[in-house]
Amino acid sequence: MSVESFHLHLVSDATGETAITVARGAVAQFSDVEAIEHLWSLVRSKDQLNRVLANVAANPGVVMFTLVDQELRQALQEACRELDVPCIPLLDTVIAMLSHYLGIESRNLPGSQHVMDAHYLDRIDAVNFTVMHDDGQATNSLEEADIVLVGVSRSSKTPTCFYLANRGFKTANVPVVPGCPLPPELENLKRPLVVGLTCGADQLVDIRRSRLRMIGQDEKTEYVDPAAVQEEVKHARRVFSKTDWPVIDVTRRSIEETAAAVLQLHAKHIDGDI
Repeated sequence: MSVESFHLHLVSDATGETAITVARGAVAQFSDVEAIEHLWSLVRSKDQLNRVLANVAANPGVVMFTLVDQELRQALQEACRELDVPCIPLLDTVIAMLSHYLGIESRNLPGSQHVMDAHYLDRIDAVNFTVMHDDGQATNSLEEADIVLVGVSRSSKTPTCFYLANRGFKTANVPVVPGCPLPPELENLKRPLVVGLTCGADQLVDIRRSRLRMIGQDEKTEYVDPAAVQEEVKHARRVFSKTDWPVIDVTRRSIEETAAAVLQLHAKHIDGDI
């Protein structure tokens, strides 16, 4: 079946993360459609906007924006009307409803969500912690973590950790390797939530083979041998069965879905339900 593609221009006065997230979430609701993304970040002047509009004219499509400057917003919307392309303000409805509910006007400051406040510094601290505690490092300070992920190689531990760290959670990960005991520190952890990650052997083999090809290594190794990987997965599940750790099967989950499941468990952990 053919895939219909279209140009999607994402215009932001900040990093564009909000526009990307909302746009991709919306496009994902349509089958057999592919967006050719054009990201225009840090658009804060008329000259910058004119460059954006020149590209929109050359590649007509849908324009989504998160600009807060009224002059730039008006110029973008008027130009899009002249080009006969849809122009969608992504935050207007949310901001308007919040303003009505709170009874105050919004500040209309570009990049307000990226102010270097305490929450921002917490995120930086969390990322630094995760870097230092990736792949079983610095196990002597695991008690300082919010979350510890345990699983076999290529079960999405590291990317999930960094996704959670970017949300402000100090996250560590520890590999399960047949023949190697887990760090004794894991057994005595009180503060962190420890979660086991498991994955289907077939998917693990495919992921590992892709990884070996990417780095130019020989694929004739137990690391990608189906029987060996199957036993590795069984070993990890035996390890998890001996603990009280909750387990998440990541076989059909994206990083975002795995992280969301972990955060649900973390909320229960904080409430004392886990």
